Amino acid sequence: MFRFRFEGGSGVPPYLQLVQQVERAVRLGELRAGDRLPTVKEVAAGMVINPNTVLKAYRELEHRGLAKGRPGKGTFVEREFTGLDEEKRAELRAGLTEWLTTARRAGMDPDDIAALVSAALHDLREENP
Repeated sequence: MFRFRFEGGSGVPPYLQLVQQVERAVRLGELRAGDRLPTVKEVAAGMVINPNTVLKAYRELEHRGLAKGRPGKGTFVEREFTGLDEEKRAELRAGLTEWLTTARRAGMDPDDIAALVSAALHDLREENP
């Protein structure tokens, strides 16, 4: 079963953290179309947040077309992102892990790494709009 995590000091509103976690899990193939998300009650109790926060997140997921509520049954993932097969994704992840290890050994902290990756992604988008 998929589990949410709450990062209190992130500055990202809790409902948006939930949305981002589902989107990430779908993009990585951890969640697939038809998978059931935890109930609002389960998420609220497990994360000690207001159920309305979870409802807001689930409504946003529906708005984005990522999930759909089925009365009396729960909320289910609606679509998958087409992308890489598992083997290629694992290969790329291993390469990224190696790069991250090199960056850490070079003295970069996680915020430095995030800034560098963000800048590189920005450059990539500028090159291939």
